[in-house]
Amino acid sequence: MKKRLVRIALAPIKYFDLSKKDNLVKVLEYIREAGRKEADIICFPESCLHKTAVLEIKNPILVEIQKECKRNKIWGIVTEDFRLGKEPYNTAILIGRNGQIKGKYKKIYLAGDETKSGKRTSVFKTDFGRIGIVICWDLAFPELFRKMKEKGAEIVFCPAQWRYERRAYDRKHKEREIRLLKSLITTRAFESNYFVALCNPLTSETDQVSYSAVASPHRILNDTMDNEQLIITDVNLNDIKKFKRIYKEYSG
Repeated sequence: MKKRLVRIALAPIKYFDLSKKDNLVKVLEYIREAGRKEADIICFPESCLHKTAVLEIKNPILVEIQKECKRNKIWGIVTEDFRLGKEPYNTAILIGRNGQIKGKYKKIYLAGDETKSGKRTSVFKTDFGRIGIVICWDLAFPELFRKMKEKGAEIVFCPAQWRYERRAYDRKHKEREIRLLKSLITTRAFESNYFVALCNPLTSETDQVSYSAVASPHRILNDTMDNEQLIITDVNLNDIKKFKRIYKEYSG
């Protein structure tokens, strides 16, 4: 079977170290690096654009990112609080290789967000396959992933800013939370038979985890912890068909 290779780039960037109000310069730099490495798509962490503002879709920050995606012929996922209609939503924006906005996903399961909750899961068609998007705490809800499987998703991206409750553990808080995150993304990949890509920022916050990874249905393919660097992972989408054939015999 011919391979259907997709090159995924994750950018676990540190926030607001180049500018006190936005991350535009750094986002553009990482898009250019991903373009040089011939990535098909780059995903940034949750709330990665502006420190305080709720943005409009035509905000100059997003417009510049769209232009950079076009220059580098790469798909991009950036997430921020956007005003859609009259209401603010924590929204992931999918940008195409031509710089146009190809889709929006509104975070459904909020965790301290001062925004409205989204209602719908979506799967977006790209030139390399069908992708879904969730945001952070959505990762804890398998029904979202089942819906995306039914819609034909082959990769699900999860931009995040993952926090944990210290009350949940008596010791080794970060170590145990990383173990939980690994199990969550691997389980979501296995139960739905697709790839899952998680992207968190590099942070010094004591209740956040700087862990990013790409998971196949069977294992973590690539990951990083407490590191700001571009993570490149090649996946073969035809592995999904292979795993489907393998497990079909157990379906009764």
